[in-house]
Parts: sequence; structure tokens; C-alpha cells
Amino acid sequence: MAMALGPAESDADEEVMAAINTTPLVDVMLVLLIIFLITIPVVVYTVPLELPKQVNHPFQTGPQNVSLSVTKEGDVFWNDRRLADNAALLEKLKAIAVLVPQPEVKVYGDENVRYEFIGRVVLAFQRAGIAKISFVVEPPPRGE
Repeated sequence: MAMALGPAESDADEEVMAAINTTPLVDVMLVLLIIFLITIPVVVYTVPLELPKQVNHPFQTGPQNVSLSVTKEGDVFWNDRRLADNAALLEKLKAIAVLVPQPEVKVYGDENVRYEFIGRVVLAFQRAGIAKISFVVEPPPRGE
């Protein structure tokens, strides 16, 4: 019993086959094609149904949003009307807090306003039970 470690003299004349055998690929593709041709009529078959028709309901508008502006001096404006003090603000916030759905309050604060004034407004929101608060800022100019 002998073992050859190198190429035999008869194998030296044979070249390496570089082509891919596509026969198994074609066989698999033909089987898949037949399976799809058989299953498509089953998928197309449907049960006759009468689907519900779409009905348009009139849009129910929610309560108007409230704009609250705070100047750098600490003055509070409710939709462009100046409020006398924090008690008046709290009363107005309590009045809108019970509405369903609750309107959103948008706070516009001056760039140079002290945090103390904004804190008083936020405290009034908490006491009144306002859930939707937005702080409005100016977007940066394009190109920066």
C-alpha cells in the first residue's frame, strides 16, 4: 500500500476546472417555479365578504391653546392681555385645567428674563394642575 504525496504524472496534464456547475441551481429554480405555480391559485381564492363602508365624522376641535408671555421685567401676559399678579394667573389656569381635553399652554419667555419669574409661572401650572406645557424658543438661523 503506497501513498502519493505529490501530483501523479497522469494528473499533471489535467487542468483545474474553473466553471461553476449550474445544473443544481436550475433544478432548484424549476422546483420553486412549479411550487409557486401550484400555490398562486390557492392564494388568489378569497372568501366573499362585505366590508364596512368608511364614514366621515365631523372633526371635533379641541380647546384653543393658551399663549403665556413673560417679559424680562416679570410681567405675565395671557393671550396679549397683562395679568395683574400671580393670583390672577392661578385663577385663569384653574379655569382651563378642568376642561376636557385640557388646552396646551405655550410659554413665551424673554431671552433676558430672570429664572425666578419663569419659576413662579411653572409653580402656578403645578398648583392649577396643568398637564400640557410648552416652552417656545426661536429656531437658529439657517446656515449655522
